[in-house]
Amino acid sequence: MKLGLIGKSQSGKDTLFDVLTKNCGHVNAPTERRIGTIAVPDSRVDVLTRMYQPRKTTYAQVEYFLPGAADHEQAKRESSIWTQVRACDGLIQVVRNFHEYGGADPTPVEDFVALTQELILADLLVIEKRLERLTADKQRGRSVDPKETALLTECRETLESEMPLRSKSHLASHPLLRGYTFLSAKPTLVLFNNDDDCDDMPDLSSSPLATESMVIKGKLEHEIAGLSEEEAAAFMAEFDIQASARERVIEKSYELLGLVSFFTVGEDEVRAWTIARNTDALDAAEVIHSDIKKGFIRAEVIAYDDLLAEGSYAAARRKGLVRLEGKTYKVADGDIINFRFNV
Repeated sequence: MKLGLIGKSQSGKDTLFDVLTKNCGHVNAPTERRIGTIAVPDSRVDVLTRMYQPRKTTYAQVEYFLPGAADHEQAKRESSIWTQVRACDGLIQVVRNFHEYGGADPTPVEDFVALTQELILADLLVIEKRLERLTADKQRGRSVDPKETALLTECRETLESEMPLRSKSHLASHPLLRGYTFLSAKPTLVLFNNDDDCDDMPDLSSSPLATESMVIKGKLEHEIAGLSEEEAAAFMAEFDIQASARERVIEKSYELLGLVSFFTVGEDEVRAWTIARNTDALDAAEVIHSDIKKGFIRAEVIAYDDLLAEGSYAAARRKGLVRLEGKTYKVADGDIINFRFNV
C-alpha cells in the first residue's frame, strides 16, 4: 500500500510526512523524494504477541511517498510530481487551513478545488493523446479495441464536466483502464491542516468534488511526533487528544483503499498481513507464499474477538469457534488463519 502526498506549496506536506514517519529532525531539499515505510499500529498484534510470546513480531506496513521537484520551473515541477505519484495506490491531498504571520488568509476550499482540477487536467491530457493514437491506428487499418475507446471517451466526457474519475466507480476500477494510472481515479483523502486552536472542518458540502476528509493540526502534531512515547502520552492527555494524527491518518488510509488485516500466529512469529476487503482465502494464502496457494487444502480460521474472549486457541477450539474454510471463503478483518497446504 503506497500513498502519495500532494498539495500546494506551504500546505504542510513535509510536516505531515515527518509526523507520519516520526522523522522530525530531517531537513530535505525541494528536489528530494522521500519514502517512508511505516509499521501500522495495531493493538491486536500487541495482544497476540503477549499471548504467544513469539521470537518475532511483524506489523502490517504502509508506505507514504513525498514527491520531489525536478527543477525550479513551476510547470516542469508540477508535471514531474504527477508522474511520480501515478504509481501510488491512493493520494493524500494536504490543504492549508492555518494562518501565517503577515501572510494571506487560508482559502482551503478554493485550494482543494484548484488542485483537483489540476489532476483532472493531467488525466485529460493523457486521454486525449491516447484517443488520437487509437484514431490514427484505426485509420491505418490496425486493430483497435472498441471497448477501450468507449471507456476512454466516457472518461473524457466525465473530466470535461470537471468531475474526477473517482466520481464514477465503474471507470475508476475498470481493469481495461488500470494501466493508465489516472490521478483523479485514485482514492483521495483530504487533510485540512488547521491552526493549533481550530477544530473546524471547512465546508465541502456544496462541492461536487467532495471526498474523504479530516482535520489535522500539523504544527502541534509535529511537536508530539518529536517526543518520547511517555512525553507524547502526557502531552496528549493534557490537551485531551484522543488519538494522534499519525494513527488517524494510517487508519483512514486503510479505509480509503478498502484494506483489512488478517493474522498468522505461533511461537516463531506473530504477523499482520494486508489484503483487500473480500479477498478469497486462496488469494490471501498467496500473500504469504505462492506455494501455499499452489498446495492449498483448507484455511483454519478463528476470529480475533473469539480467541480473545476464550483466552486460548485450545479453549476456542473446544467451543467450536475454530472453523475450516475453503478456497472461496472471504477473509474478514481480524481473522487468525492457519493455512493447511501440501506441495
